[in-house]
Order: sequence, then structure tokens, then C-alpha cells
Amino acid sequence: MAQNANGAGRRLVVVESPAKAKTIAGYLGDGYIVESSFGHIRDLPSKKTEVPETKRERFGNPVGVDVQGNFDPLYIVPAGRAKDQVKKLKSLLKDADELLLATDEDREGEAIAWHLREELKPKVPVRRMVFHEITRDAIQNAVQSPRDIDEDLVDAQETRRIVDRLYGYQISPVLWRKVTQGLSAGRVQSVATRLVVDRERERMAFTAASYWDITATLDTGTSEEPSAFAAKLLSVDGARVAAGRDFDSHGQVKGRGNIVVLDEERARTLAGALHDVGYQVRSVEAKPYTRRPYAPFRTTTLQQEASRKLGYGAARTMQIAQRLYENGYITYMRTDSTTLSDAAIRAARAQVQELYGADYLPDAPRIYSSKVKNAQEAHEAIRPAGDSFRTPAETGLRDEEYRLYELIWMRTVASQMKDAKGETLTVRVTATASTGESVELGASGRTITFHGFLKAYVEGSDDPEAELDDREKRLPHLTEGQALTAAGVEPEGHTTKPPSRYTEATLVKELEDREIGRPSTYASIIRTILDRGYVFKRGNALVPAWLAFAVVRLLEEHFSRLIDYEFTAKMEDVLDEIAAGRADRVAELAQFWHGDEKVEGLKHLADNLEEIDARGISSFPIGEGITARVGRYGPYVEDEEGNRGSIPDELPPDELTVEKARELLKAGNGDRELGVNPKTGRTVVAKAGRYGPYVTEILEDDAPKGTKPPTASLFKSMSPETVTLDDALRLLTLPRTVGKDAEGKEIIAANGRYGPYVKKGSDTRSLPDEESLFTVTVEEAEKLFALPKGRRGARTTTPPLKELGDDPANGKPLVVKDGRFGPYITDGETNVTVPRGTSVEQLTLDRAAELIAEKRAKGPAPKKRAARSRARSS
Repeated sequence: MAQNANGAGRRLVVVESPAKAKTIAGYLGDGYIVESSFGHIRDLPSKKTEVPETKRERFGNPVGVDVQGNFDPLYIVPAGRAKDQVKKLKSLLKDADELLLATDEDREGEAIAWHLREELKPKVPVRRMVFHEITRDAIQNAVQSPRDIDEDLVDAQETRRIVDRLYGYQISPVLWRKVTQGLSAGRVQSVATRLVVDRERERMAFTAASYWDITATLDTGTSEEPSAFAAKLLSVDGARVAAGRDFDSHGQVKGRGNIVVLDEERARTLAGALHDVGYQVRSVEAKPYTRRPYAPFRTTTLQQEASRKLGYGAARTMQIAQRLYENGYITYMRTDSTTLSDAAIRAARAQVQELYGADYLPDAPRIYSSKVKNAQEAHEAIRPAGDSFRTPAETGLRDEEYRLYELIWMRTVASQMKDAKGETLTVRVTATASTGESVELGASGRTITFHGFLKAYVEGSDDPEAELDDREKRLPHLTEGQALTAAGVEPEGHTTKPPSRYTEATLVKELEDREIGRPSTYASIIRTILDRGYVFKRGNALVPAWLAFAVVRLLEEHFSRLIDYEFTAKMEDVLDEIAAGRADRVAELAQFWHGDEKVEGLKHLADNLEEIDARGISSFPIGEGITARVGRYGPYVEDEEGNRGSIPDELPPDELTVEKARELLKAGNGDRELGVNPKTGRTVVAKAGRYGPYVTEILEDDAPKGTKPPTASLFKSMSPETVTLDDALRLLTLPRTVGKDAEGKEIIAANGRYGPYVKKGSDTRSLPDEESLFTVTVEEAEKLFALPKGRRGARTTTPPLKELGDDPANGKPLVVKDGRFGPYITDGETNVTVPRGTSVEQLTLDRAAELIAEKRAKGPAPKKRAARSRARSS
């Protein structure tokens, strides 16, 4: 058997990803075989048919968990790549003397390592090999100091997985029956959706208030620069002038203080009375200004700052960071910690000295501690890898990887620099208007005398109007009693604004502030609620769909505890207690499922569904007898007479006013009734659909959820305005069975996205025209199949549905095209389907670039996909 340099036998090292395996293999050399598990190799079965028949009574409902016993899970290795990889790992293990499980050092990684051990059943020693960065020194040190698998971390991850399974598999079917098919519920996903819906509710209930203020441009009359400055009106006859912060969400002034609200007339009158009067400086107050550096990045602050500065969504940021980590450029990117190792501090201080000089280097290293409650991982902050840092230019990185590395590098170096120093100045000025009012105006300024860490890095802001830390506002040299003149006095009107919608960055911050979920899961949570159609993007803002309103209302009214913010946060505390060995997983799961004398368990809640009014759940009054409803085919408005109008997918709920609803009712559904199908008794209508005009039948109100009506696209020669009932009934007979060939294979004629065609098995050929769908014979079809594919019906290139702009990652143009399975985004090399619930019109360059980046990161799809999973054998 092969020996390594230390004389030990061959070691099999298993990591999660091929990219990570390739990098680590280069550092270990001979005597080591490094192989990937491709993530999880086992997981709970996704459906009952995957549970062996002999175990279905125990693990069939909910699927994969024995709720009658000790909540034992049933794990399976799904067919496909996972099963093939397990077979390969077992083969490699036969020639190994030791198994090193080098998965990530967090709960997920610990669980993957445990599953590998359980499934591979090694007869050789098994150890955990852990590291926070993929550098030569870190990997070689990890080999020399392995540890055992932490069973408490595994229990915590398994508890999370089982809770999420019980939640999803009990609540999702309720949504199918009471809202619409295809929906999903998740322990944190649903709470994140509720946050977005709650913010939209605030906007819908908001009443704007109008107010005016006055700004005077005051001049010192000296030659120094600046000689003039802007001062805002603060008070009139001792009463403070109202600003936006003084109004509540109902447009009323808050509190009972001595406040005056200026309207337009009074503001203009007062401004005119302040033009030709004298002004005097009442007070000048100077204070020293100090700004400490920001802590190094942890997962959530990296996601927020990458959104602000680079325009990356959370998922895109994490995928880029994953590649940087696996290729040895940064430390582990899923971390709650802001701590830097001694080696990292030395590296950062060395670069401060080299790049900025000794004046910017503090006498002692800066030490940061995490403010995150129960920070679970012992990782460092996210920083450049190694004991000495490469500058961005030295990495050889390009495009999005370069930009994210540069952000991490700048933040890390800046964290070890001196404070920024300066001075803030507050000035108060008085005057008496020509109409007799005594007024006070104010101005503030800031000067930076020493930029310190701001030379290297300035943090962005979620508020586009906020002044960043490196911005100066200089005022003239002023003294108490100094006389000033007005170069101009301008009144300005304002309207209060509703609370801003969440962006990905602010939603991440809100989830973390509420201690909901874990930083490592936020990117996937946001991606899920976008892809499920619960939320869509308008620019960077996250807007809830009416579907989300219906789902959240159902959960609030019938599963209030499960969607409660505090309950969801406390679940993280429970998992932390299990991870620390201070709580028992079985007891916690039993309490969640069965409940106790104080609270009802999930099982009881999900078993009492009859009281749920499906129509009421999906109905939202707009006003004047008009209601917004979530229907089988999307949201619509309905008045008291039963008139309906479709709500456009891109219309935010807070913009659905009574006036807008009337417009939609007037436009109707865009449907045209053609008559009744004599065979089914259903009304046949022509509709304008997302992919073109079509005809369909209207199902009965009591039709089972999930029932799909017959549908057929209109021929190119037809239009919704002129198509007849006879035309429609003829179209609804498609696809048509033409007959069977000599071998008994069935030939079908159908109308597809690329036009009319015939199909035999998986083989297809285009028809010359749409009318041929009704006339083509078996003999004619056979002649078409005898021709080489592509000879007939070749399609000319069609223009894209939308041009989005250049991909920030590679500069290639991103466009949306119409494909066989719907619209898709492409840069000419990588294609990705537009997610359900996102219209082509809504799609932005940022979202498209994020989706393309995700697809690139996954690499080419295998011929037969298999779920990436986790698991424990029963």
C-alpha cells in the first residue's frame, strides 16, 4: 500500500465540492486521495414512494420522520449522481488506511461528515479535518491536528432538518387546498415573506402629510472660501418648525410639543419677509469628531455591503465568495464572527504600514468581538486567506471575483487602521422677519482633519440620501454676534414618504436584528421567496405579490405561533442549546410536534382545517365595494356586481387604489366569451396570455384544486378579437393522434412554441403550416421523419424579448429570449430560465446577472440530476 512522506498509509480525504478537492489535493500531494461528495449524499425522502414499503407505516406520514416514536429520521441515498458517488467513495476507501472528513466547520458540514461516516461504514480510523481557509499551511496544519465528529452539532442540524420537514410537509398542503397548488411554506421562508408583506401593509395604510420649510443662503461678506452657507429654518416665535419626522403614519403631527406646521401660503409669506432683514450668529459650537473603523466582514455584513456597493444580490454574493474560498483567496464565508487571528492582524498591519505609512497604523492591534447572539461557529471573520495578504492586483482575479475580493481586502486592511479625526460645527442664527416673527435657523458642518481608515474604505448606506463617513461639509469661520446677510431665501414643499420597501440588503439586516434564521441561510431564503413568486423586484426593492398576502394571512390566522417573529427566533436558541449539548433533540421535537398544556403542537394545528374560509383568506377589500382576490389564474379585482378585471403582475399592492381598481374593472380580464362547448358544458373563452393568445374553458367553481382546463394556442392567422367558437373547439382537439407507423409507434400532431410539428417517440419534425395539424396523414408524416432533422421547418433567428445590458461579470450582453419552456436569459453561452412569477418586463439587469451567475456556479447539468441531500439511516 502506498506510503506518504510521514510513513503513514494512504489517506482518503473527502470534501464537499470538486473545486475544493482540486485545490486541497495540490497542497497534500502523494499519499492522499482527495475526492468530493458533491455536498450531501443522503437526505430525507422527498415523497412517500421513496420510502421502502416495509417502512411506510412508520415513516410515511410525515414523509421520512417517525413522529410516533423518537422522531427518528429515515435517510436515503437518492438515485443518480449521489448513489454513483457513494459507490466511488466506497471503492476508494478499500485502499485507504484512514478516512479524513474535510467538510466545512459548521453544523451543515458536520452533518455531511457524519452522513459520510454512516453511509460509507469505514473499517479504518475516521477523523474530522477542519480549517478556515484553503492555503497550504492551513491544510497541512489541519492534517496534523484532526478531531472527532461533534455529535452535538450533528444533532442540532438534524433537529433543524426535521423541524423544517414537519413544518413544510404539514403546512404546504394546507396552502394547496386553501390558496392554490404548487405553493410551499417554510419555517424561516414564511417569516421572511411576512416581513415583506408587513412592510407593504404599512405602505398601504400610510397617509401622506404635506409641510413646508425654508432655507436661507447666508453670506458673511468676507473674501474667504466658503463665504456663504445654507441654513434651515428651525423655529418661528419659539415654536419648532415641523419636519418629516414629526408626522405619524396617519399624516398627523406626533406628540403635543410646541410645533408649527408651515403650509405653502405661510411659508412663501415668511420667506418673503426674511429677504431684506439682518441676521446674527447666536451660537457656534465645535466638537471633536472621531470615527472608528468598521469590523471585518461576517456573512451578513458582506451581503449588505456587496448589495450597496456592487449591486449583487445575497445569493450571487455567496456564490462568488464560495469560489474565492474554494480557490484559496479568502477564509470561510459563512461565519458570525468578526474576530481576526493573530496572523491575519499581522498581515493587515503590515499592509497598512506598506501602503499608507506608519502615521495610519495604530500602536496596538484592533480586536473585534462579535455582537451576534450565540455565534455558533469558531471561524474568523471573512478576510483574505494566508499569513500575508495579496493585494487585489496580485491575485490575477477578474470581473466579479476581483471586485468582491477587493471589497473584502479593503475592509480587512481598514479594520487595522487609525481612527478618522475631525470636527463637527453647529451654528444657530437669529433674525426678525419684516412681518414681526422671531425666527431661528441652523446649520451644521463637518471637517476631517485626519482620514485614518477612511483612506482605505468607506461603508455604504441603505439610504441614498445619507451622507457617507468621508463626506465633508465646510462652513465659513463664524463668531457669536457676527452679522450676516441673506443672499437668498427659498421656501420648499415636502410630502412625507411611506416606509421604504426592503431590499435584499435591508431584509438580511432585519432578519439578523430579529435573530431569525442563520446568516448562512439568508441568501437561499431570499432566492426562494423570489423564485416561488411570493416576492418580485422593482429595481432593488422587494415587493410582495398578492399571493404572498393570501399565504401570510392564512398562516397568521390559523398558524399564528409558527409565523411569529419571536417564536422563530427562539427556535434558533433551541438549536444552539442542542449544539452545546444542553438540550435534548427528542424532547424539543416532541414539544414542537405534540405541544403541551400551554401551546398547541403542529400536528393539532394542521389537523383542524375545515374552519379555514378559502375565499375569505384570498380576499382583500380595496374600497367602495371593490375587492382584490387571489384566484386560480392570478390576482384580480371584483366589484359587488361580479365584474372582474385582472391585476397586472407588475403592479405593487400599495398602488392598487380605488381609482386604479376601477380602471382594471373597465379593462376587464381581456377575455372574450365564445360560447359553450356542447361536450363539456363549459364556457369557452379567448385570452391574451403571457406567451400569446389562446383559447380555454372556464372550470366550474367547485372543480378540484389543481384541475387544469384544456388549452390551445391560437394559430398565427387568428386573433382573440375574431376567433370563433368553431375555431376554438377545433383548436381544443389538439394535439391530434395521426395514427401508428408500421412498427406500431404512435404519431402525434401538435402546435408548439416553435410552430406545428409531428412527434413519434422523442423524434419530431416540423409541419409546413398550422392547417397541416388537422390534415397530415400517417404516410405524409413518415415522409417527414425520413428526412434528416432540420431540413424542414428551420426557424429563422427571432429578436430577443428584451435587451438588459452588459453582464457585470464578463461584459457580454444579457438578453431575454423566448424558448421552448418559456422566456430565458442568456449571454450566448449560459442560459437560465426566468423564474416563475417574474415577468420579462419586471426583469432587471441586476436580477438577470444574479441568475446567470448562479447558473454558472452550478456548472453544466448532469444528464440525470439527483438531489443533493443529507441523512441518517433508521
